[in-house]
Amino acid sequence: MDFPKPFWYEWAMTTMRELRQAAGLSQEKLAELAGTSQPQINKLETGQRKMTVDWAVKLARPLGVEPATLLGLDAPAAPPATARPARPALPPLLRTAQGPQTQAASSMPVRAAARGGVDQEMFLEDGPIDWITRPDYLKNARDPYAMYVVGDSMMPRFRPAQLLHVNPHKPPAPGAGVVVVKRNKAVLVKEFVRRGADAVILREYRPADREFAVPLEDLDTLHTVVGLQEP
Repeated sequence: MDFPKPFWYEWAMTTMRELRQAAGLSQEKLAELAGTSQPQINKLETGQRKMTVDWAVKLARPLGVEPATLLGLDAPAAPPATARPARPALPPLLRTAQGPQTQAASSMPVRAAARGGVDQEMFLEDGPIDWITRPDYLKNARDPYAMYVVGDSMMPRFRPAQLLHVNPHKPPAPGAGVVVVKRNKAVLVKEFVRRGADAVILREYRPADREFAVPLEDLDTLHTVVGLQEP
């Protein structure tokens, strides 16, 4: 059954298109800045793909807006007559046992455990499973998080039960460890080799040292591993 869309649905999609055009960006340029592909930008603008928190965070900076704008959280309570209302503050996106709250500047969430070998269904947007103190090198980073490693495909570089520190906004350099989030929400920990025209090339060490490709159409995001903590 097709449920009726909220009245601001078209408004939110139009907002993304207007913001891109106001920033003087083509769909191709916005895709490049956001680390995705032009077809994905087109799907977001036409409503074929849902605007999630991860997408909003990824697109907000190149568009020069808050993620709340792209999520439609500043949509008016009724259809706008002449102008849009002033933008409210971005609501909290993370939760703790005490209830909703924003991430403290001195802490960062442990979002999930990623399997180092076989694909594992993992939904990073479900919220933190724990909180840890931010290391000094992530004090000023935006949206850092930690993730446990499960499996041994990246031994000896990453071992089971190590806690990886991740900067989701740092572009990966060749040889960097990365958290790979696929469109189907499977999460992998691998080594970044290079980005090709239609695929990202990754490396793993076990059961054999090999390089393999993940098509861009299957890829959601690449987050860079910047440090680790022993179990």
